[in-house]
Amino acid sequence: MDIHRLRVLRAVVADGSIRGAATSLGYTPSAISQHITALQKETGLTLVQRAGRSIEPTVAGRTVAAHAARVFERLAELESVVSDLRAGRVGALSVSYFASAGAVWIPPMVATLAREFPGLRLDLRLIELVGADAGQPDIAIFVDGTEPADTRGYRVRALLTEPYFAVVPRGSALADRVEVDLVELRDEAWVDNDVARGACRQAVLDACSTVGFSPAFHIETQDYPTAIKFVAEGMGITVIPRLGLGALPESTVAVPIVNPTPRRSISVRVRDAVADHPAAVRLLDLLDAHVGRAVSAGGDGR
Repeated sequence: MDIHRLRVLRAVVADGSIRGAATSLGYTPSAISQHITALQKETGLTLVQRAGRSIEPTVAGRTVAAHAARVFERLAELESVVSDLRAGRVGALSVSYFASAGAVWIPPMVATLAREFPGLRLDLRLIELVGADAGQPDIAIFVDGTEPADTRGYRVRALLTEPYFAVVPRGSALADRVEVDLVELRDEAWVDNDVARGACRQAVLDACSTVGFSPAFHIETQDYPTAIKFVAEGMGITVIPRLGLGALPESTVAVPIVNPTPRRSISVRVRDAVADHPAAVRLLDLLDAHVGRAVSAGGDGR
């Protein structure tokens, strides 16, 4: 449909007359009538009807005009983006991420982008809290197994695969160990840390299953920091990926798990439409740098 004719229809609906729309748009009444007639042919709908010596919009006409308003709102957004780009600003970028990436990687990356791209509008979304109607982000940092099944229109690549550690009280017999076999955690009191029952938790359950046991969760929490605090109080142990360890309390120790080592893989997907966006390119460079430091740090989490 012709955008200009939709604009004419909106003017007719808003004013309630051909003559009024002509005055507001600076056209002749006959030109307005010609545009409406052409739009009716395009849509196959009766958009206006005679009412005595004047015209009035039909239900279909009002409905089309109302939906056209949304089209013009999006066009206004596009014009704003074009204006930003023309002025040297870089528009907007939406980024989604999971909690532990948000705690470690996102703040320094956003701080750098804010300094280098002061005109950038960032829409940051914590995956665990995003509603189903939020729309797809421009960039998503995610744990494998949690991404949408349909990733058409995106470029997806792996970032890293990281091991899990057993976080134990410093007074535990396990605290002085260089590493611990997973099966040795069979009889420990476990503190759950993923009430969402997501892919991160499933990686641990699958590893435990291979050595013949299911963890006995005595306490359920919703996140890694809370689970670690329970461990610090001597309430049990919890198993957490390296990125989620953060700054451990003095009363806890993180011990590498072996035979087998539970692992999770982290990837990033970038919308094709923003892949060459200067801010998107810079964000991915910063992300790669953080991943590189995480890989180099390695260590046993102590």
